[in-house]
Amino acid sequence: MNEALNDANNYTDLAGLRVAGTLANFVNHLLLPRVGLDREDFWESFAHIIRELTPRNTQLLQIRDSLQSQIDDWHLKRRNQPHDPLAYEQFLRDIGYLLPPVPDFQITTDGVDGEIASQAGPQLVVPLKNARFALNAANARWGSLYDALYGTDVIPEEGDARRRGSYNPVRGALVIAWVRDFLDQAFPLQQGSHRDTQEYSIAEGELVAQVEDQVSGLRDPGQFIGYCGKPSKPDVILLKHHGLHVELHFDAQSKVGADDPAHISDVMMEAAITTIQDCEDSVAAVDAEDKVAVYRNWLGLINGELEDTFLKGNKRITRVLNKDRQYVDREGEKFSLPGRSLMLIRNVGHLMRSDAILDESREPVYEGILDAMITSTIALLDIRGETRRRNFRTGSIYIVKPKMHGPDEVAFTGELFRHVEAALNLEPNTIKMGIMDEERRTTLNLKACIAAAKERVVFINTGFLDRTGDEIHTSMEAGVMVPKQDMKHSIWISAYEDNNVNLGLACGLPGKAQIGKGMWAMPDLMARMVKEKISHPRAGASTAWVPSPTAAVLHALHYHQVDVMEIQHQLRERPAVRLADLLTIPLMDDPAALTPEQIQRELDNNAQGILGYVVRWIEQGIGCSKVPDINDIGLMEDRATLRISSQHIANWLHHGVCSKEQVLETLKRMALVVDRQNQEDEAYQAMAPDYDHSLAFHAACELVFTGRQQPNGYTEPVLHARRLASKRA
Repeated sequence: MNEALNDANNYTDLAGLRVAGTLANFVNHLLLPRVGLDREDFWESFAHIIRELTPRNTQLLQIRDSLQSQIDDWHLKRRNQPHDPLAYEQFLRDIGYLLPPVPDFQITTDGVDGEIASQAGPQLVVPLKNARFALNAANARWGSLYDALYGTDVIPEEGDARRRGSYNPVRGALVIAWVRDFLDQAFPLQQGSHRDTQEYSIAEGELVAQVEDQVSGLRDPGQFIGYCGKPSKPDVILLKHHGLHVELHFDAQSKVGADDPAHISDVMMEAAITTIQDCEDSVAAVDAEDKVAVYRNWLGLINGELEDTFLKGNKRITRVLNKDRQYVDREGEKFSLPGRSLMLIRNVGHLMRSDAILDESREPVYEGILDAMITSTIALLDIRGETRRRNFRTGSIYIVKPKMHGPDEVAFTGELFRHVEAALNLEPNTIKMGIMDEERRTTLNLKACIAAAKERVVFINTGFLDRTGDEIHTSMEAGVMVPKQDMKHSIWISAYEDNNVNLGLACGLPGKAQIGKGMWAMPDLMARMVKEKISHPRAGASTAWVPSPTAAVLHALHYHQVDVMEIQHQLRERPAVRLADLLTIPLMDDPAALTPEQIQRELDNNAQGILGYVVRWIEQGIGCSKVPDINDIGLMEDRATLRISSQHIANWLHHGVCSKEQVLETLKRMALVVDRQNQEDEAYQAMAPDYDHSLAFHAACELVFTGRQQPNGYTEPVLHARRLASKRA
């Protein structure tokens, strides 16, 4: 095999491919020796996959463009005419955008870990490029309820209850009372309340609570699972409710436990039972260097060796993966529970190419093919049991695949996975697929999409922001879209959310796969999340996304309040969603009724959000962060939020609601706001007043002013090009 290094371009020739030196070194000298694969066989297999699948990938993207062009033409020919829903539906059928109904079926996925198949609970999504975040997320399987309440606005900071110093006993007392109420609701005693309990012990395999002058057990004794320490004076008591575990910790010497009558020092929640380690929307990875940084972190997570050292205050902390947790059961036998969240990995979609590898025609390869091969090869270590910390305990690899448009693209992903399985000598259907229901053509044909992956699907999830971005772009020529905030109340949104659950239930996902809901995007507003996000399990979702380990702990409370399995059982009888509702385009009835103030406010909000995200992406390579909005409220932003904001301005601009001059003035004015919000960041590069030389400002303008021309409204082409320019500069 020719492995001559081309110093000029730093490419290595491997099996007819030209591989960037940094990727070749990672694969050849670190990954392949670790997994015991022959170098020549690996690259020959990889070259075969690229050769076989590249034409089909290209064809699928051409189909996207063709369908969009036909939809644009249909709306243009009917401009200024009342929308005809029946004619529109028939047109979508005629062009193959809307497919014939699929006969009823049940998915046959097997070999799935219980966290996905049968356990309902929160799911974290984290940028894999950031080692510290990735480790925190993997370790977020367990989290302190005391800390989550004490450190957030769930407990109001009123009067003497403010956070001050290392510990405020007044605030601590409110936290303890709050948690005791939770224990009474989730783990009620036969007599009395956890508020009045003075001691807990284990007697004859049962949990015993001393409540004032009486002894009480649990109303449901089966909720007691195990303990640590001495039965008469345990250090930890393990309980279980609705499939989630809770630990009571005891320490009479701790600051909290010393003042507690029962000496409870903390309550640990089983929280983020699954985590998506993300290579996609939350990551800025534009070249081989970036891709290898992502892959190195994935390898470190899988082999258990990833660590990150950082300063917290004046203290140096090294973060590593948690060990499993050890207990003694009711019969005195030792057992363990996972100490880490079960990790899925989100690869990129079908659109982007990466010059980390050039194919035999010297074209950059499709990045989704690259991700599938490399991330699966890394996962092979765990499948073989050659790691410090097991993740894929049942022998399945979980890849979430985003931004697929319809069942043909899902089927193509399945074909890609089959090729990778063959190359790595894995059993068929080892690689399981998570389907993101975030594109309009997928929503309308979701049952067919699930059918296309029925032997390997483990996940369907709604994504409001990307789905809204695609809704706007697909119907760009139909007319003026409602204000972005009003989108949440559009007919299609509720139909979309209900349809996802209905079809997941009908296709037999419970017991085999997750039915998921989207992200809570306001990480500082936890009181509001505790109040509102219970709607996700109430809607029948077995998981929903959260932005932080703290949010995962608090969202776990909802799964104790709601029996998701019972909700799903009830929803099986719900009528099917009307196709007409799914097809309802969120157009304004009377755009002329918008006042100048309303228009400007909408532009300000969108422009500020775009700039606040883009400037970090382009200048610092940060793909996901908490970005202050126009009211200085921190919002979790990624490419999905960018897509909807840029497409919304593009729509209003296209239909004359605003002018190019007004949008440009707004962007410049909001750049000043974003610069002010980031003035404490030493790495920040201001956009104003030298707008002409700000790559970030030009990227924001390009996303808006060429929004109609961007493929399906995606932001990646613009972001990648501008980020590459920034790195070269």
